[in-house]
Amino acid sequence: MSLLTSWLSSPLPDAAIQVAPEYVSVAVVSQRGGDPVVQGYAIEPLPPGAVAPSLTTANITARAAVDEALRRAIDRVGMRPRRVALVIPDPAARVSLVHFDQVPARHEDLEQLIRWQIRKSAPFPVEDACVTFDSSTRSDQGGDFLVVLSRRDIVREYEALCEQAGMHAGLVDLATLSIVNLCLAAAPDAPDDSLVIHAQPTYTSLAIVRGPSIIFFRSSIEGDEALTDMVHQTAMYYQDRLAGRGFSRVLLGGMGRAAGSLDEIRRTLGDRFGGSVEMIDPTRVAPLTDRINATPEVTSALAPLVGIMVRARAEAVSA
Repeated sequence: MSLLTSWLSSPLPDAAIQVAPEYVSVAVVSQRGGDPVVQGYAIEPLPPGAVAPSLTTANITARAAVDEALRRAIDRVGMRPRRVALVIPDPAARVSLVHFDQVPARHEDLEQLIRWQIRKSAPFPVEDACVTFDSSTRSDQGGDFLVVLSRRDIVREYEALCEQAGMHAGLVDLATLSIVNLCLAAAPDAPDDSLVIHAQPTYTSLAIVRGPSIIFFRSSIEGDEALTDMVHQTAMYYQDRLAGRGFSRVLLGGMGRAAGSLDEIRRTLGDRFGGSVEMIDPTRVAPLTDRINATPEVTSALAPLVGIMVRARAEAVSA
């Protein structure tokens, strides 16, 4: 899926780091017998309000506290990564899908066209933005593109945390886009449509995935009580505008807004779609080397970390 920044063909990251509003997490994902495994991980809580993700205002409000949490997490992992993949919260960026009836052949012309298109709705000058995009579908009838927009100085806030700890964040992506990559790695040949729900304490994001592509994305900072309406509206749009024939899988991840809320969300979604809701489990793609069953809190923190690392390795192999 789309990324905010990338090192293109440079070496693979040593580790993945996530800066979330509630915690900082680190994971080392290595290969064993050709398959990914989580060699080590650490999760360090943050004081409330230390990270306040926003599209338009500063995100790191307690820099010293976040620096210290990241240092502790790295110490617990037991290695000193130099190149890392960095996951940041969804509200730090805007994700949209844009369609063009005619797609320029040159990448530079396509980028200029996308920047011109999103300029109309951007809440800040597009000249101050990181804008990246990925083709969703492309045919003789034009093309659809998944576009990620974020203020450049906000991305730099997160990158600077890594630099302070002696690391370079060569790859930066959003939490839910990384989770989608995890789901694609778990079922790479799934031909039908899937609904991915990432419910966090401070935001919820939904993505509809068709084959290898995201065809719908929505994020909201409203509480769990609004999730049912959000899912209903998404399902209606899917049927009316996206030629939806039903979801083959409904995938749920994250932590929810409060203890036990994820179980309630799962029951509600099961009733809504008339079937089981699958919990997103990163250990199905990259097992833990210590063979200890991960708690829900651990799987929630690991999901985007494994997703971004698996994606980085897949892109390196195909490059």
